[in-house]
Amino acid sequence: MMIVMRDGSSDEQVQAVIDKLHEVGAEAHLSRGEFKTIIGAIGDRERISLIPFEALNGVDSVVPIMKPYKLVSREFQQEYSVVKVGPTEFGGESFVVIAGPCAVESEEQMVATAKAARAAGAGMLRGGAFKPRTSPYSFQGMGEEGLKLLALAREETGLPVVTEVVDVRHVELVASYADMLQIGARNMQNFLLLAEVGMQEKPVMLKRGLSNTIEEMLMAAEYVVRGGNAGVILCERGIRTFETATRNTLDLSCIPLVKELSHLPIIVDPSHATGKHELIAPLSKGALAVGADGIMIEIHPDPRAALCDGPQSLRLEEYALLMDELRSLAPALGRKM
Repeated sequence: MMIVMRDGSSDEQVQAVIDKLHEVGAEAHLSRGEFKTIIGAIGDRERISLIPFEALNGVDSVVPIMKPYKLVSREFQQEYSVVKVGPTEFGGESFVVIAGPCAVESEEQMVATAKAARAAGAGMLRGGAFKPRTSPYSFQGMGEEGLKLLALAREETGLPVVTEVVDVRHVELVASYADMLQIGARNMQNFLLLAEVGMQEKPVMLKRGLSNTIEEMLMAAEYVVRGGNAGVILCERGIRTFETATRNTLDLSCIPLVKELSHLPIIVDPSHATGKHELIAPLSKGALAVGADGIMIEIHPDPRAALCDGPQSLRLEEYALLMDELRSLAPALGRKM
């Protein structure tokens, strides 16, 4: 249920509605837009329905939310959310590029990549310190040492950092270093982990699972937002289909569909979607064209020597060229870089 307050309703009137919800054991989620204040009510429908909300001072109307995902739906909030990560904003007019290596490997590699990312116009730096791999014998990341190198790269460049958290026991540790927490595709339905990052103040990037529907992705986001963390950015990174020419199949139709259904920003990861560096540039341009709020791409000083996912990483000069091309294309689509 969504309780819409009248224009100019006071803080006391809003609090009175919230108090009524708490009296029947319901949760109240407050959304203050430019013109409207909305209170989302989540709990026992029968008990909530007994409250005469429209008789309360300041209440304009009561609207049922039909979608199973309540707080992330456009029914709950018509205006698109803008999520701030340091000085970088997702969900506005800007098309944000997150760039960096798949995995943090060394100080030299991380600082060189971060400087190249910044010089070409990236808004954020990515890098994996904890790496969930299909094979237990593959490189699993540097752990906290990798987090320290990400923090060093941030100091050198000023770029905010996003890195993946794979274990509920590591959430506090990763949050102490990173500016945004990433939930990877394999953990999209790790509900304990989603609930834990929902209690953090750091924004969360939530990647779509390999075989998950759009509704399942939005339900996963609901776990995070329900926990109190409204700073969620969705990420389409390809889904598993019968096609074997690429690692996964990038679902660009997901972008406009999600924007119809949800107010959350959504970006695209063409690197993990295809597994092929030569496809990153055209699919990055496609992401911009269909309305994505940004992309996350993998870059490396020497992809052939990368400890993780070298074939899907752009060389630094290829990345710089792509950024120039995106900057030329963005104004024609009403976007800024």
